[in-house]
Amino acid sequence: METLTIEFQPNIKAKILELLSSFSSNELKIVPERVTFEEEKSMLQSRIDKIHDGTVVYATFEELDILLEETISQYED
Repeated sequence: METLTIEFQPNIKAKILELLSSFSSNELKIVPERVTFEEEKSMLQSRIDKIHDGTVVYATFEELDILLEETISQYED
């Protein structure tokens, strides 16, 4: 498949979706928009800054395992 990015005015979104719905799922797949490069860059820079200024909070493997187990248990039953 190929990917095409389009920009449009909000008032024609319904018309575009109506047109696209005429294609089968084998012919067309609507892919959610990814975060932009600049947003990803900003987020990563923020994380790097926290590492450099010492404000980042690290966790051991054991702490992450406990957190994961607690999270899973909340959704069981």
